[in-house]
Amino acid sequence: MATSPDAGQLIAMLLQLVNAKKTIEVGVFTGYSLLLTALSIPEDGKITAIDVNRETYEIGLPIIRKAGVEYKIDFIESEALPVLDKLLRDYGNEGSFDFAFVDADKVNYWNYHERLIKLLKVGGIVVYDNTLWGGTVAMSEDSTPEVMKMGRQLTIDLNKLLAVDSRVQISHASLGDGITICRRLY
Repeated sequence: MATSPDAGQLIAMLLQLVNAKKTIEVGVFTGYSLLLTALSIPEDGKITAIDVNRETYEIGLPIIRKAGVEYKIDFIESEALPVLDKLLRDYGNEGSFDFAFVDADKVNYWNYHERLIKLLKVGGIVVYDNTLWGGTVAMSEDSTPEVMKMGRQLTIDLNKLLAVDSRVQISHASLGDGITICRRLY
């Protein structure tokens, strides 16, 4: 239940390619991708990190502290949509984020996308994790285990919506459980 190391390497490279300084992470869990981001952005970089469970974040917090990057993180214990909406109410935040990473409740991925696109600067990147959903997106519904069917359909719907969203250029990388990289075009 963490970002795979190979996807993490690509994310670190993307952060450096766009010279990310101001980032947002929706879904933190134990903080592996958060640590990776904090290590990849400059000393004066900042991460808005949103998760509903501070307890899981605190599992990885000693490692974040040992790495000396805790000061870059603004952890907000909350559901993400209210936080994103609050950020958007401050017009200064629109187009101000360089990078976003989403690994949270799949039912809201498109809702997050609609808000994050407004928060990202043109040329900014948002990465969605788990866009292969255990490989089930390539399976028939009949051969998909029952426990994965809802997530499969949500992921297929997201992938279809991203594919036709003219605001972004997308690339799907089959790393870990799949990541979809979206670059804001306008």
